This record gives sequence, structure tokens and C-alpha cells, in this order.
Amino acid sequence: MPFMKLQFKPGINREITSYSNEGGWRDCDKVRFQKGFPEQIGGWQKHSNSTFLGTCRALLPWVSLAGDKFIGVGTHLKYYVASGGNFNDITPIRATDSLTGPFSATNGSATLTVTQVNHGAVVNDFVTFSGATGLGGNVTADVLNAEHQITAVNSTSEYEVTLSVTANASDTGNGGSVTAAYQINTGLDTTVVGTGWGTDTWGSGGWGSASSISAITGTLRLWSHDNFGEDLLINVRDGGIYYWDKTSGLASRAVELSSLSGASYTPTIAKQILVSDRDRHIIAFGCDPELDPGVQDPMIIRFSSQESLTDWQSLATNTAGELRLSSGSEIICAIETRQQILVFTDTTLYGMQFLGPPFTFGVNTLTESVTIASPNAAVAVQDRVFWMGQSEFYMYTGAVQKVPCMVRDYIFDDIDQLQFEKVFGGLNSEHSEVWWFYPSTAGGGTIDKYVIYNYEENTWAYGTLARTAWFDRGIFDYPIAAGTDNYLYEHEQGINDGSQNPSVGISSYVESSPIDIGEGDNLMFIRRMIPDVSFMQSTETVPEVDFTVSVRNFPDGTYNDAATETFVKTQAAPITDRTEQLFFRLRGRQMRIKVSSNTRNVQWRLGTPRVDARTDGRR
Repeated sequence: MPFMKLQFKPGINREITSYSNEGGWRDCDKVRFQKGFPEQIGGWQKHSNSTFLGTCRALLPWVSLAGDKFIGVGTHLKYYVASGGNFNDITPIRATDSLTGPFSATNGSATLTVTQVNHGAVVNDFVTFSGATGLGGNVTADVLNAEHQITAVNSTSEYEVTLSVTANASDTGNGGSVTAAYQINTGLDTTVVGTGWGTDTWGSGGWGSASSISAITGTLRLWSHDNFGEDLLINVRDGGIYYWDKTSGLASRAVELSSLSGASYTPTIAKQILVSDRDRHIIAFGCDPELDPGVQDPMIIRFSSQESLTDWQSLATNTAGELRLSSGSEIICAIETRQQILVFTDTTLYGMQFLGPPFTFGVNTLTESVTIASPNAAVAVQDRVFWMGQSEFYMYTGAVQKVPCMVRDYIFDDIDQLQFEKVFGGLNSEHSEVWWFYPSTAGGGTIDKYVIYNYEENTWAYGTLARTAWFDRGIFDYPIAAGTDNYLYEHEQGINDGSQNPSVGISSYVESSPIDIGEGDNLMFIRRMIPDVSFMQSTETVPEVDFTVSVRNFPDGTYNDAATETFVKTQAAPITDRTEQLFFRLRGRQMRIKVSSNTRNVQWRLGTPRVDARTDGRR
């Protein structure tokens, strides 16, 4: 009998039964499909050895006029500007207060109790003291005059921090006048049921009230940001809008947009901010109206006058203005394409276009009854936009259509539905891919998996990888993503997992659906295989992958090794670049193959292997 070529359909297919998917791929991890063939994805290395505090959910690269490269990094605890491998804390200050004798330390404890009426702090907030002269013992001025994280809030007038030393004497008060600078309230790194977007009806929380201000700290902390020239605009979702001036230096903090000189009717609360590249307007989505400052309307869109940070009052002499969307209950997100800005509400997709004076911008409905998984689930690829909905994948190319997805049920059954807000998408243009990262039901609320769509070849793949934010190459040579270990990683950099030192091999595999090799009462005897593997950029002297061939007799049967099932056998063998053929002794009516590797310095691509299978008896 001649050799049987194993030619597989590209991409993973989980939408039909494994048996019906004969000639296709069924499962994978850290594998992509290029030109129809599976290969191991590229490796990743640390962008720098510095770490940030908190879970990062927003990354923004930009370049200054002097050519300096920056990355905006928004976490649930802070906001940084990364430069030269360092993370510079520019988190805005919400309040600066003078305190008199506020401290209390206890002998044998590192806990410092701070008294201040109406401090407005929540657990995990940061406060920096200055002007303190020290308490008794080793609680000196240097120990007190530093940044501290609040570990407990006992009341509206008392909270606790942990000192860098354990007090060796009890003391209260302080000899000088202490200044306390409070950074904006921190947010959560996980969604609490009942507080995330879409969990309540608009108007039920009393926007603008004290309770609504507290609620900002009780939802998943998400940021939106954009560069205005070489400067930076940042926005806490459902919170304030801030501005960072590059000329003030990396040691300076962002300030409220409304505090800038000449600020007029600037929005003070928003769901997202964006700077339109084509016409240079700052646009605030889901913000407070011009005539009702401080009271958020989640369907309002406001835009500044062209090229202006501070001029937001609608006048006949400028291009500032305001629009209100009518379909839906809140704006989820907006994303810019070459021709327009797509605006998603919880029920409708709008197109927002620059019209010029006197109206500046106009909106039109593109489609209704469409969902989006989260504020960060849309990815623009030139004039195309791809996004993950709550049960489908979509794309916009002038019209909205569902993307045929061969892993749809598998992915949406796997997502932790209570943590949808964490879903985010990223572009990997080098390989024509959109990646969506999501928290699985087994992930404990943490993002641990991804799904890839190759938009040029219409193939899907998925796998396991813990990343919380991503941006594509361009300003930087490689795509950069944030890990759950508080490092930034350069992806498609090398061929190893650089999260460890030294780096380790990437654990990757692809597994086929079963292939019929015998009919009726006939069993087939698999004698040998001719492998077809390219080792691409491998630097290992003798690179290898494993081919695992499994057999079974019936479509609903299970694959086991010879030790547990005599009619089903599994045999694995290493494949190297010097291997000409593999020898097996397997009998069955169906077979599947699995190609896998976890060896350092090895990257592989599968071609078209061939199998020598001959008719065998039933016994």
C-alpha cells in the first residue's frame, strides 16, 4: 500500500464533532497557522527588568518631538510613563491636606495609624507625607516622609499604613505640620458582580452623588489614553480626565484637565477619551454635558475646539460641540479607523465622522442588536475593525458582519462570564493576526487564555498565555504586552519563554482530529511515518519535536496506551532534523497525530508527513 499523505485543513475547528472534522486540526497551544500550516509562535523577552505596581490594563506607545520613546502604562493602582526601561509614576494627586499631630505608632508594630477627618481614602490608595519630624524611637522623619500604601480604613477619619520599620517605641502626634498628598483612588483588579458596566440600568446609582464617586473605586479599573502631540491625556473609566505635560519632566504628575490655564467648560468625568488623528479634536465619550458639569451622561459625546486642550465651550467662533446618542443606555467604547470613529453602545454601533463647520461631527447608525465583550475588545486594522461580542465575533469593513468562527462555542463556553470586562484585543500585524485575551472559567478571574484570528487566511487558533494589555509593533520593534507578573514583554522576540532566567522552551503542540485508516472489519497496521518538519529559526544543535500517533477502533472510543487498553495504543517518538523515518507498531481503524515541543531554542513548522499503513486482521 502506498504512503498516505497527511494533508490537513488549516486552522482549529471545534464547531463540529471530532470525527466529522476528519482531515482537520482539533486542539493546540502556542501555535499559529501560516500559509495553511501550523507552526510554533514566536518567543518573548522582558522589555526591561523593572516592574510596575498593579495589574496593567492599558498600554500606549508614542514618541516625543525629540525622538524619545514612551509607553503609557495604566494599572489598577497607578499610572506610569515608561521610558528607558524605568516606570515613572505620574498618577494624579486628588487632594493635598495639612495635618497636625496625625500619627500613632505602637512599640513592636509596623502599623502607623493616621488621623484625618474626611480623608476620602480607600484600601490600597497611596499617600505621601512631607514635613513630618518623626516620632519616638526609630520612626524617624525619613521613615514618615515617604510614599505609603493604605492597608486599612478604620473610619472616615482614620486609616492605617505599614511602615518600612517596626516601631521600637510607642508614640503619638508629630512635632511639625505634616502635608499629606493623596493620589487618586485606586480601583479593583477584578470585576465585582453588580458593579461592572452593563450590570445596572442607567440612572440607578445617582451619578454625581457621593455614592457614585465611591462606586468608581468598586469597579474594574480601566484606563483610556491618547497622546496630544508629545503630551498625554489619560482618563479613568467613569472618572476624571488628566493631562501630562512632557516638558515638565518624568518626575511630574498628571493634573486635572480642568485645572489648566484657560480651561473652559472642560468635561470632568468620562468613560473614554480619544484624540482624532485626522482633525485634532479631543473627544470625550460618556461624559458630563456642557450645561450640567459633574453629572455624567453615559450617552453624551463632547469634543474640544480643534487643536485645543482647554476650549470646550460650544461657540460659533470655534469647533467645540456636543452630541447625544439615542440608542442604548451607555457608550461602551470608541475606536478610530482611517475614515471614521466607530462608537459602540451596549446595543448599537454608530459611525462618527468629521463634517467640518458648522456641525464639526455627525453620527449615523451602522447596525443595531450588536454586542461587544468589553471596552477593550475592538481592534482596528486600517479601515477594518474586528471585535469580540458576548457570543460572536464581528468585523466592520463598511458593513457589519459576523466572522465565521470555528472555535466559537469552545471559546465562549470557556470564558468566565462574570469577568467579561477584562477581555481585550491586540493586533499582531506581522502575522496578520488579531489576538483576544480572556479569563477562563478555570482561571480564577485572571486572564490566562487567548484566541487568534488570522484575518488574511481566515484561520483560528487558541492557547494559554497570561497577558493583560498589548500593543502592536511600530514605534517599538516588537509587539509589547503586559504580564501578570508585573513585567512588560516583547513578543515575537526570539523563540523562547523569557519570563524565566535563563529562558526556557515554549511548550507548544497541535493535535489532529481522527483520520480513518481502516474500513468495515479491517484494522490497519501503522508501520512507519515519514516526517516533514522545518525547524525555522531554531538554534539548538539537534532540534527535535515529538510526534505522538494514537489509534482507536470506534469514533466514540477513547485513545489510550497499550498498558490500559489492548485495542487502543499510543506510541511517541522524537523527531529531529536528521530523522528520515519513524517506526511504529500500532493497530486500529482511526489515528490521530500530535506534534509537540517544549525544548529550549527550538521553533518548528509542520509540513506534510506521510504514513505507511497496511491492512491487518481483526486479531
